[in-house]
Amino acid sequence: MAIVLYIHGMGGGGDSRIPSVLSEALNCRGVDVIVRTYDFDPDSGARQVSRWVEELNPSLVIGESLGALHALRVCGVPHLFVSPALNTPVYFRFLAWLTLIPGVSMIFDRIYRPKDGDRQPLHFCYRILRKYHSHRFRALTNSPVNGSADDFHAFFGMRDHYRRSGIVSVRTWKKYFGDTYTLYDGTHFMEEEFIHELLVPKILEYV
Repeated sequence: MAIVLYIHGMGGGGDSRIPSVLSEALNCRGVDVIVRTYDFDPDSGARQVSRWVEELNPSLVIGESLGALHALRVCGVPHLFVSPALNTPVYFRFLAWLTLIPGVSMIFDRIYRPKDGDRQPLHFCYRILRKYHSHRFRALTNSPVNGSADDFHAFFGMRDHYRRSGIVSVRTWKKYFGDTYTLYDGTHFMEEEFIHELLVPKILEYV
């Protein structure tokens, strides 16, 4: 079986929807889609992902939303991305200062509480949020503009509400990766029809 390592976005996890759909579509074609829940602390999460890459030796890595940064830090394999949120750490850097106000961390933790199930626990505190700036820097060193020879392709939803804020940005993607992307008429959370029409065929090009 070919192995695809799927790295979920913020608050996602082992039971996230997109990798579940992919597993159902690809398992019969000899492709095993692996998704595991990692730590929200980017340093800890990066160590976990690194161990999984060493263990699984994947043929392809897919990064969804904020998980795109962890996917980028895996070198030497092709990469696909769903709604890569490359600019989230820029916002986290400013948000970090707010969490120093008593009670603010608790409010954000409640607002962004993940769904029940095998999901990534979230804790918005100064120490963790400030780490994301260097996490982004290290991730983007593995890009064509910085000399990477890896393959990259991203999918962006034209109705992705995170594009309005710049958290998800085609312009940022083009700065580092050029025109290696596809626009689809959907949202940040790729709908099932686009998973089958766009993502599955692209995965099969690599595995």
